[in-house]
Amino acid sequence: MDLLLRDRAYMVTGGSSGVGLATARLLLDEGANVITCARDGDKLATALAEASPDAQDRVVTVAADVRSRADVDAVVTAGVERFGRLDGVVNNAGGSRMAPRAETTLDDWRDELDLKFSSVLNTVDAALPHLRCSDAAAIVNVNAVLARQPESRLVATSAARAGLLNLSKSLSQELAPTVRVNSVALGLIDTGQWRRRYDQSGDPQSFAEWEARIADDRGVALGRFGHADEVAAMILTLLSPRSSYVTGSCLDVCGGVARYV
Repeated sequence: MDLLLRDRAYMVTGGSSGVGLATARLLLDEGANVITCARDGDKLATALAEASPDAQDRVVTVAADVRSRADVDAVVTAGVERFGRLDGVVNNAGGSRMAPRAETTLDDWRDELDLKFSSVLNTVDAALPHLRCSDAAAIVNVNAVLARQPESRLVATSAARAGLLNLSKSLSQELAPTVRVNSVALGLIDTGQWRRRYDQSGDPQSFAEWEARIADDRGVALGRFGHADEVAAMILTLLSPRSSYVTGSCLDVCGGVARYV
């Protein structure tokens, strides 16, 4: 099925690795133009060049911290100047803070909430004037199942994710009918973070055995971690004009780990 993304322009934050990189690459494969950013500009440019060497004329990469409105404004400006339009935004920048409440300082809380909220609010505000000019504008916020089923070992991230889910619903109502806003809620996805945790664990098992054990412990019905490409496919589906009657929704991409109805 043609997702009708060709020649449109999409901004992806956190595009140097994991879900962000997979999303940028899949957009390029669909014939779209991509504006993407990450704090490490050199790593970002290298990652995109390696991922899609034949599509560099359709990529704009900018070093930016999404917590800075000035940085985000520069990303949007660079993209619009290059492609003349902006049709969608994927808010992907973020991470997980592995710590229980007793080990989470107030500064940790502030940092976690700042990243989860500023990264979305800055991009929405910067992109909105251009999105309103599109005939199929869409925003996809990358979230986590933690938003609905918190974990005590990820207390600050769980709370921030819940707030982002609430914010996404509010944005979908505020920006309708000209801009659709949806979310994807991730479970255990095999990205750089999990690979680093495996390397640091010193576990003698292979990564496949290690991930299967964790998936079983966490109750993942499919018995494995997800892959970034599997998430990217769902993000593109929500960005697509084919999803023109979908807004305010949250799509779980979690292998069945969600325990809520």
